[in-house]
Amino acid sequence: MTEQTSESKGEDHRVRVGAQRREKTRLRLLESALAVFTEKGPDSAVIDDFIAAAGVSRGTFYNHFKTTNELLLALATAMSDEVLQIVDPLVLHLDDPVERFSAGTRLYMQMALRYPVWGSFITQVGTRIATRGQLIDIYLTRDLELAKSKNRLTVDSVRVARDIVLGAIFYGIETMLTEPTRANHPELILRSVLVGFGLAPAEADRIAFMPLEIPGAVEGPIFSGLKASPKASGASARRQTVRAPDPRPS
Repeated sequence: MTEQTSESKGEDHRVRVGAQRREKTRLRLLESALAVFTEKGPDSAVIDDFIAAAGVSRGTFYNHFKTTNELLLALATAMSDEVLQIVDPLVLHLDDPVERFSAGTRLYMQMALRYPVWGSFITQVGTRIATRGQLIDIYLTRDLELAKSKNRLTVDSVRVARDIVLGAIFYGIETMLTEPTRANHPELILRSVLVGFGLAPAEADRIAFMPLEIPGAVEGPIFSGLKASPKASGASARRQTVRAPDPRPS
């Protein structure tokens, strides 16, 4: 009995060590993939690029991913989820579902400015890979469904509302990273979206520009290797108030 128990423990140990080694290799592939995609773009990179960057064999690559698209999806999912791990707990502090998805939208977009390498990556891969079926899709749909059930929004379809918000998030991030914009670009987007969803302009202003608690650094295994933009990270870990622009003509 004792001998069998020892053998069982030994087998369990080997399984754990093997799983840890496999996860470590997978993480190395994801970390190196971000550098490759950043340098070459998601459409030009080939498997040999990832093998060389990660320092693994072709067989090892195929043990984890069948195609570069599968690797691309895994990287987009992992990084988006790491952001949401610190954003969603702050969102859930709010009782109003409209305030929830508005705050989540603003914080997610602001994170793309704090980590421009990530922001550039998610806009390059497109919303199909960056959002479809991922946590950002799930959380946003959750809050929109609750808002509709409470008659806080006037929308015919939650799916349509979700598509509008997700499109605004990713197109807005690209605009902020590539074009000159106002500092409150996410808030201006949200105000227009909220008015379109049936809120009175005054309430849309209040929600779009309400103070937010800005989360600290993203500490997930992939983000831990990224540097935050000094300009964007200065507002970290304190409450931030964005003033609504004066609607009067200048």
